[in-house]
Amino acid sequence: MANFEAYQEYQRIEDFEEDSPPGEEDLLVHVPEGLKDSWHHIKNLDNFFTRIYHFHQKNGFACMMLTEFFELVQLLFVVTFTTFLVNCVEYDVLFANRAVNHTEPGHNPLDRSKVTLPDAILPSQQCTQRIQENSWIIFLLIMAAIFWIYRLVKVFCNVLSYWEIRQFYIKALKIRMDELCNFTWQEVQDRLISLQREQQMCIHKKELTELDIYHRILRFKNYMVAMINKSLLPVQLQLPLLGNVVFLTQGLKYNFELILFWGPGSLFQNKWNLHPKYKRNGNRLELAQQLSRVILLMGLANLLLCPFILVWQVLYAFFSYTEVIRREPGSLGARRWSLYGRLYLRHFNELDHELHGRLGRGYKPTSKYMNSFTSPLLTVLAQNIAFFSGSVLAVLIALTVYDEDVLTVQHILTAITVLGVVITITRSFIPDEHMVWCPEQLLQCMLAHIHYMPDHWRGNANKSETRDEVAQLFQYKAVFILEELLSPIVTPFILIFLLRNKSLEIIDFFRNFTVEVVGVGDICSFAQMDIRRHGNPTWMSEGQTEASIYQQAENGKTELSLMHFTIKNPRWQPPQESSVFISHLKEKVQHDAQGGPSTQLLLSEAPLCTSLQSNDSATGPDNLLASVLAHPILTASGLQGRDHRFILPSTAASAAASVLASLSTSQLAHPSRGRSHGLLPSSVHPESTMYRSDRTIIDSMTNSDSHIRSNALHSEFASAEMSLHAIYLHELHQQSSHPQRTSGQWQSSVPMRDLHTSTGFQAHSGLGSSISMPTPVHLGRWQEEEEEENEDDQEINNGSTPKQGTGSSC
Repeated sequence: MANFEAYQEYQRIEDFEEDSPPGEEDLLVHVPEGLKDSWHHIKNLDNFFTRIYHFHQKNGFACMMLTEFFELVQLLFVVTFTTFLVNCVEYDVLFANRAVNHTEPGHNPLDRSKVTLPDAILPSQQCTQRIQENSWIIFLLIMAAIFWIYRLVKVFCNVLSYWEIRQFYIKALKIRMDELCNFTWQEVQDRLISLQREQQMCIHKKELTELDIYHRILRFKNYMVAMINKSLLPVQLQLPLLGNVVFLTQGLKYNFELILFWGPGSLFQNKWNLHPKYKRNGNRLELAQQLSRVILLMGLANLLLCPFILVWQVLYAFFSYTEVIRREPGSLGARRWSLYGRLYLRHFNELDHELHGRLGRGYKPTSKYMNSFTSPLLTVLAQNIAFFSGSVLAVLIALTVYDEDVLTVQHILTAITVLGVVITITRSFIPDEHMVWCPEQLLQCMLAHIHYMPDHWRGNANKSETRDEVAQLFQYKAVFILEELLSPIVTPFILIFLLRNKSLEIIDFFRNFTVEVVGVGDICSFAQMDIRRHGNPTWMSEGQTEASIYQQAENGKTELSLMHFTIKNPRWQPPQESSVFISHLKEKVQHDAQGGPSTQLLLSEAPLCTSLQSNDSATGPDNLLASVLAHPILTASGLQGRDHRFILPSTAASAAASVLASLSTSQLAHPSRGRSHGLLPSSVHPESTMYRSDRTIIDSMTNSDSHIRSNALHSEFASAEMSLHAIYLHELHQQSSHPQRTSGQWQSSVPMRDLHTSTGFQAHSGLGSSISMPTPVHLGRWQEEEEEENEDDQEINNGSTPKQGTGSSC
């Protein structure tokens, strides 16, 4: 991050809807007489909107409080049960290292040497004496008791605060608790906005916008996303033998937020205002030294608490995962999105449920892509280890079947269990000999949902370097558990030796990239999604942005976040610069659609394309998305159309543009209609243009008119539309960045970084409602090749799995 001096200092952005007084310390919420309750004087709207959001996402008051209660019970159980196991169990008796002879009257003489569970448990007096004699155990119990009391007080406060939120839902939003699960967050948000119009809850703003609510809920998360985007936080480590390693755990993330946002000595003086001294350029060196001291103290505190946190992490992991590993040993080989991946792939102003849904849709193609890489050497080792382990296990099972007394032999059950686990683990490294993968194609399918990919992944999907970088975003569950266990040890050193060196850059970042929005407070300027200030010329922002390299968001995140937000919030009115960008994108789509295939043609190809994509989903959005992705392959292969004429070759960009343009045209012919309920005006919930525009599309997608199914389908089509925009903008980015690669032919791959930008043109340009059509993704250049007998041998020698028949050149 260079040239930061050239960037304008901390700024104040006036609300374009109302000239409101500065500050928010005296912010009130006014509620008329009929609705007066405990929320009529709200000074912290950040917490208020965040609790409303969490209340909805966690399914209401009963579920939230039950969860909080059992968290307290779990903590109490872990502490007491661990203390019992350490001090109150006679392990010599339990392991039969010491004989027990029952000589009391009433015992069967044959059972006098048989060990029972009560024999291994010490009497309560002896157990208590052991605990009292161990000062270390007493100290740990006192620490645990203090923490448990703190959690109890916090739960009590949550009960009171969320009871008020429950009353707000019932009395103000007119949503009963038994109906809460039937409402989407979009509908709850619309009611909040409508309630503000009718009753002036916030006296500093006449109207709330969707962006105001998002800014308050995601104020600090937007900063975290921006700092990851600008590579400011030290989460990428260069380690001997391991090379570049990404390390970001829950504990490390908690410390980052504690230092920067809400802990003692943090940069924010309250939940919504950056401290004034960090807004001035004059004392930046002094402030950096102060921040460095805060980080040092926090690192030393982590080092001091390291033993206690480590013990807790080990115990909690043991109680949480041991049974799962015993029942399903292969679960450790399952993958999950890493914490770093969630921040790297997150849009600005993207709520948790939106991110989880998007990454959930990308889970299957990403898993397939990662599974397409196998090591021939590891496969041979796994096959032989499985053979030897299976042979021994087979003999032990046969002996057990012949005579069950074999089970009484010492360690036989342990051997059977361990051998079973070893066989399960080794088999996970043996690929299915009947499965054939195309990494390039799978990478593009993954890209359609996660939207971000570095440019150097393009055309390199079959390389191990690309696979390792994807693994940083999509890690093994075993790696996740190991990192969390190591976190108490590693976190202090990252804070002391790495984060402290970033103090000056952090101070400059918060000064340069913080703006004050009247009625909202201080927010990250990237969250404004301002194309002029943070746009990238290679992402269709050329001529519209004044941003230097330092000011630009990396990987097109500004453009992609803008598209995503407008798709998710079709009634939001973007500022002028963003409107110009969206209009320009609409014109580009209309121009490129002239040479693209028709929507009807894409739908007719859907069954074949779905098969080519190895997608067993039968939903309309997925089918259309598969058609857009695979259409360039079909046209490049010389496949005939329904009229028995050869289809002219086309690109994924033109196919996506064709679908998006058809939506725009059909909306003009069939204006959207709304539906109303409760407090909402009829214009709040526009129906998707797809449902009103093209009967061919409608009939092929769904025949259900139910409200719940409609909401689910709306969400699916909105996600598919985002993918269409993302793929299209990605192609434009590639044409702008590497014109020599794209001239005269369709592109072979799609970088993940480019996908986010395509999301948002629909809402403002007239294409937009929350429902849309699926997306096109580049699948890679396919060429027809004759099958060769030694093809599989060549694949193994190249260190990759055989490719599917869908893509011989992958």
